[in-house]
Amino acid sequence: MSIYFLGINGIIGSGAFLLPQTIYKDMNLMSVFVTICAALTVSMVALCYADLSSRFTGSGAAWLYSYHAFGRFTGYELGIYTCFLGCCTYAAEIVALLTILKTLSPVFSNHVVYYGIAIGIIVLFTIINLFGRTIVKLVDNLSSATKMITILIFIIIGAFFIHKMNFTPVIPKAATLGVGPYFKHFGAAFSVVFYMFTGFSFIPIAAKQMNNPEKNIPKVLISVMITVTILYALMMLVAIGILGSKMVNYSTPIAVAFQKAVGDWGYVLVIAGMLISVIGVAFAGSFNTPSLIASLANEHAMLPKWIGKKNKHDAAWVAILLSAIITMILITQSYLFLVSCIVLASFIQYVPSILAVIKFKHTNEFPNNGFKLPFSYVIPALALIISCYMVTNFTWKTILVGVVVGVLAAVAYFFIEKDEKVEEKHQKYLSKMRNK
Repeated sequence: MSIYFLGINGIIGSGAFLLPQTIYKDMNLMSVFVTICAALTVSMVALCYADLSSRFTGSGAAWLYSYHAFGRFTGYELGIYTCFLGCCTYAAEIVALLTILKTLSPVFSNHVVYYGIAIGIIVLFTIINLFGRTIVKLVDNLSSATKMITILIFIIIGAFFIHKMNFTPVIPKAATLGVGPYFKHFGAAFSVVFYMFTGFSFIPIAAKQMNNPEKNIPKVLISVMITVTILYALMMLVAIGILGSKMVNYSTPIAVAFQKAVGDWGYVLVIAGMLISVIGVAFAGSFNTPSLIASLANEHAMLPKWIGKKNKHDAAWVAILLSAIITMILITQSYLFLVSCIVLASFIQYVPSILAVIKFKHTNEFPNNGFKLPFSYVIPALALIISCYMVTNFTWKTILVGVVVGVLAAVAYFFIEKDEKVEEKHQKYLSKMRNK
């Protein structure tokens, strides 16, 4: 159940409350359909992760899968990109939190107050993480439960204030002018919704700190995707039913919709839920990212061993401090820029992971334990096509950032001393699995 809540916290964040306005602007009522389509397509990728997580018990997710499938360098590069993704997600949620606070009071626009609160949150999360996963589990479960209760209250009560007339127009007039305009609008909305689901890839990162990860993680990945899809679709439907076309006028449409329905207390409730939601995702990032960094150092010596050092609470304190410092640098960037970096890094880790599934199915290496992907190569093939579609939505600036991160990581790779014992152990393991 704790892994399930970690997954909910990893996915439902700022996007669920701040982006419905953008999605509606592109597709009107069809936004609900786009949400379901995006959920189904992202679920293809999530199913590939479920298959891979049933093959391995180690921490690391994408980098670990690529390491075993394509070798040390590929695994290392994926590890660096996933670390980058984690820090960007962590920073984006803190920036989103302060963006919400700015709408409540102009004092948060002051740079001293803004950065003071941002750094204070990072320091607080760092301290909590230094005391190990017991406190992390408690805080994560509490924030996830609060978040889901807030969303359910909005959906259940808000449903009584829906007006059918608000469900028109079904689709923007500009999107009805031809196939090209339709797919342009659909693609714009699809990309935004796709971002809202990307957090699922963090669930297997701390696998080694979980009980029976090869059996529990696949179950959690599937149940979390189903839960989030239902919540997102119903939130969008209720918000449109209450606000209609006026939805494009509000930066916090869910909160305003509930205010229109039940009064000011509804606005306060949703804003509180938004803050908890955003803090929850940021907190999940503060836990997952150091776990990933530590796994790179400890499991296959891809980073210096001192980075993976742990304290008496079994917390990777060096990795925790390192991720906090990187996040403090990233909070100086805009929310939209950080979102674009998250989508890019997600794409970079999805493709090798999907190819790893195809390879393992072909070679029968690393047998499944607890979950096996059905329909042979169909789901990985569809997931690969879907992931490659994301390329069409990257700007040159985002691609440049991705190239710079990859090149710097490649240069650093040649200065990291390989652990021959680890490599020898890995080769023996591969040989054993091939013999099977």
